[in-house]
Amino acid sequence: MPSNPIQQLLNKHKVMILDGALGTELERQGCNLEDPLWSARILLEQPELIRQTHLNYFRAGADCAITSSYQASVEGFQSRGLEEEEALNLIGKTVKLAAEAREIYSQEAKVPNQVLPLVAGSVGPYGAFLADGSEYRGDYQVSDKVLKDFHKPRMQALLEAGADLLAFETIPSLQEAEILIDLLKEYPNSSAWLTFTHQDAHHISDGTPLNRCAELAASSDQIAAIGLNCAPISVVTDAVKELRKHTLKPIIVYPNSGEQYDAVSKTWSGTEGLETLAGCSSEWYKAGAQIIGGCCRTTPQQIQHLTKQWR
Repeated sequence: MPSNPIQQLLNKHKVMILDGALGTELERQGCNLEDPLWSARILLEQPELIRQTHLNYFRAGADCAITSSYQASVEGFQSRGLEEEEALNLIGKTVKLAAEAREIYSQEAKVPNQVLPLVAGSVGPYGAFLADGSEYRGDYQVSDKVLKDFHKPRMQALLEAGADLLAFETIPSLQEAEILIDLLKEYPNSSAWLTFTHQDAHHISDGTPLNRCAELAASSDQIAAIGLNCAPISVVTDAVKELRKHTLKPIIVYPNSGEQYDAVSKTWSGTEGLETLAGCSSEWYKAGAQIIGGCCRTTPQQIQHLTKQWR
């Protein structure tokens, strides 16, 4: 059986608390992410800022850090002139930066080894590499082989660097989810969570009904949790209720701050609310969610409010 670090945390807490945004938090600190590599650019230029952001989330109460590898890929780094080995080392470095932040936090907070926060290796969608908004549509129109060849080196680099589990996140299509689960079989002692982007509360971005996604997750012992991320807060409760009808696996949600993202113009509109995650979390928990955090535009302050709600 694969290890299941998520269940170990849920045995200790009613709710496992995730971190919040990384890329938009780096932007808030003055980083320029106007780049196809997005936050992976900072991995090249200012890795210490990534470590500090992870540390800020641990200090806010996060039980898990998601690495800065969402948009990091061999192909992306090669477009910058790096060799494959250099690219893979950088992907592995994302795990080390999160682990270093965890170590700093553990020492200053005197955290016992058996309850250390987790480091989840982010495996973002193929569409994030394309940087054309297709992670919110799923219309790649590429073969299974293209997706396998793209994802496998990233997954291996993250696991070899010591990630506690993988985060298959912002996945827009059933095809890509199937590929990721199939690849995970090659690492039988490893586990992952699977979170989708959504068209609405009952369908992921490519139109696949949520019940089919739940059935796919149920078919794999290595999928430790299923849910959604990078979605509007408005769809979360109904999506969780729909998933709970079809799965017994822990349900994970980490939506955006409340603002709306335009994938074409790459801009945000609307307003964010400091209390949004904490204020909604009880409703999500009652609907069936056990793992809660934030995605784009959420902050350590919001995770701190979420922590106060549940600890």
